[in-house]
Amino acid sequence: MSQIQENQPVFWKARPLKTSVLRLPLKAMLRFMRPSGKNLPFCFFLRYYGCTLCQYDIHLLTEGYEKFVMAGANLLVVLQSDPGKLAEKLEGKVPPFEIICDPDQTLYKAYDIKPAENQMKMASPAVMVKVAKAKAMGFSHGEYEGEELQLPALFLVKPDHSVAYARYAKNLGDLPDVEEMIELL
Repeated sequence: MSQIQENQPVFWKARPLKTSVLRLPLKAMLRFMRPSGKNLPFCFFLRYYGCTLCQYDIHLLTEGYEKFVMAGANLLVVLQSDPGKLAEKLEGKVPPFEIICDPDQTLYKAYDIKPAENQMKMASPAVMVKVAKAKAMGFSHGEYEGEELQLPALFLVKPDHSVAYARYAKNLGDLPDVEEMIELL
C-alpha cells in the first residue's frame, strides 16, 4: 500500500484487520472509527512507550486533550508497545484517549509508515530541542520495543472516513503541536 493521501478512504472503512491482531477492545476501536459531525479523530502513530519523545508527545496530548474536546476532536495513539508492558509503565496514569498497541506493526504497514533509513535521518535541530524539553520534564528512555528507526505519522479523519490531513514525519520532531492541530479542524 502506498502512503495515504488527503481525501483517500482509510483502512477501517472496510475493517479488514482483526482486533486480536491489534490487541484493542472492539468497542474502543469502533468508538474511534465512527466519526460524526464535528467529532473528527486525529490518529497519531508514534514509536513505543519507552521512547523519551513518545512519552513526551503523549504527555503533551494529555495536557492539550481538553482543547481537542472543545474543538470537537477525538485522539487515538498507536504505539509499537506490548499492551501488558504499557499497562505496567502507565502505573494507573491512563491518558484520556485511546491507545492501540501494535507490537507487530500491522497498522504501520497498512498505512505505509516507514522507518528512517538510519539514525541520522531521524534527527534535526527541532528533535534536539524536543529531547531537551522532554528530559527537563523528567522523561527518560525506557525499554526498547518495535522498530527503533520508526518515524511518526499523523492523520485527521473526516466523517466520511476519508483523510482530511496526512503527515508522514521526516524526523522525530516533524509533527504539528497541539495548537497547529486544532487549526486543522
